[in-house]
Amino acid sequence: MSDAGMKYNVLGTELKPCSLDPVTGFYRTGACQVGPEDVGCHAVCIMATEEFLIFSKRSGNDLSTPMPQFGFAGLKAGDRWCLCASRWKDALDAGAAPMVVLEATSMAALDHVSRSVLEEYAVEDASVG
Repeated sequence: MSDAGMKYNVLGTELKPCSLDPVTGFYRTGACQVGPEDVGCHAVCIMATEEFLIFSKRSGNDLSTPMPQFGFAGLKAGDRWCLCASRWKDALDAGAAPMVVLEATSMAALDHVSRSVLEEYAVEDASVG
């Protein structure tokens, strides 16, 4: 993984934080930074929807059920989260893709999905979640 995938977003500017509440990212820094340890490429900053959370749970990636033993309260609609780029693509293919915060989505996501497709699902980056 190049340094660009860790520091820049899909727009080519500095990667912004995705969410600090809940704290997200493979490295739990709040940003969708990727690195050599992140084989899942947690690069896409999403804004969860109920439809996506149901799809994700049915697909074996339950993001809505609290898991206190891991300090995870579970996601609800409106929460922002760093999602694996391939999982986002799976949701897209199933018609359940959540919205994307482009400013907080790592450039590494472009290895899995085109910028133009991500732009179709873009939401404004009002503030860090």
